Amino acid sequence: MHRINERIREREVRLVGENVEQGVYSIEEALRIADEQEMDLIEISPNAVPPVCRIADYQKFLYQLKKREKENKAKQAKVVVKEIRFGPQTDEHDYNFKLKHAIGFLQEGAKLKAYVFFKGRSILFKEQGEVLLLRFANDLEEYAKVDQLPLLEGKRMIIQLSPKKKK
Repeated sequence: MHRINERIREREVRLVGENVEQGVYSIEEALRIADEQEMDLIEISPNAVPPVCRIADYQKFLYQLKKREKENKAKQAKVVVKEIRFGPQTDEHDYNFKLKHAIGFLQEGAKLKAYVFFKGRSILFKEQGEVLLLRFANDLEEYAKVDQLPLLEGKRMIIQLSPKKKK
């Protein structure tokens, strides 16, 4: 939180902002200038030497800060990761069904994590799983780029894909 008015403990502060001549002032002088304008003295950069303060209405300052944070948050891209699970002996129809879903997810801009889950002794079919994932990545070539090649982690073989940028 920002320190304001009498809570600022420094001897000298650097004033910035509108309606004030920028420069270094004693704390008493800065408080007097703020008081004359019926505003608050707000410490905006406490680590600077001397600390930087602004003369403004504190409530309005907080409102603008929250508004700016909200705008920045709205601009951030939220990364969604969708998962698609295969078995080592996934048949053609299931494969095509999952491929269609994967294309949809990638077109929405989501990242994709496809994996083959090996149950029990099916771990013997590692090669089949790897072939399946590589075929999957190959079929999605025009929609996605491979972030991580097939990698065996425990009972899962995972491949990660991210959508290609639209031109």
